[in-house]
Amino acid sequence: MNRSINRFLILLIVLVLSSLACSLGATGTPTEVPSGPKILFQDDFSSKGNEWLQLRDADGITDYEQEGYQIKVDKTEWIFWSNPGISLTNLKIDVDASKIDGPEENEFGVICRYVDENNFYFFTVTSDGFFSINKVINGEYEFIGMDEFGTTDAVLPGNALNHLTAECNGNTLKFWVNGTLLLETQDDSFTVGDVGLIAGTADTIGTNILFDNFVVTEP
Repeated sequence: MNRSINRFLILLIVLVLSSLACSLGATGTPTEVPSGPKILFQDDFSSKGNEWLQLRDADGITDYEQEGYQIKVDKTEWIFWSNPGISLTNLKIDVDASKIDGPEENEFGVICRYVDENNFYFFTVTSDGFFSINKVINGEYEFIGMDEFGTTDAVLPGNALNHLTAECNGNTLKFWVNGTLLLETQDDSFTVGDVGLIAGTADTIGTNILFDNFVVTEP
């Protein structure tokens, strides 16, 4: 008789505890995972694909290197660029860039709304603290929102990593380096096109830049 009562009590306790557990589980609030801007394209260059140009010759390099993407320019007053072959309208580009070696008087950055080699926007900084927003229109190079290169202390010199951000949204163009807004301006020459990476030289050859963590999101 006592054993039966004990078994009954044990069963009752188990049922009560199970009920409480289910009740607590039912009233819990699910944790919402915050969502960031929609990613339109990204590449960490950890594996080679067919998206980016892979070329090495006497004039320089545009190719995968060290789990990044390298642009080296061995001609004076020259620029090289590469595009992944996509078409987008409004976007924000983020990328890390560091100087492998070469002169401080260099130029490196990102491209948006690339129509063809004669028509596109590009955003660049130099290792010695200059920046610009530009366009190539019908093969002619023009500053946008400025008459010459601007100066900034936000660019980290030498071989330090710099984080570049550019936004093309409607007719508004914005450019940041390491979180500092350098310039916001307007232009309506191009509305859609490819994105890309770009680097160039001034009077000295050897600009050598490694890009990584290229991410394109909605603005």
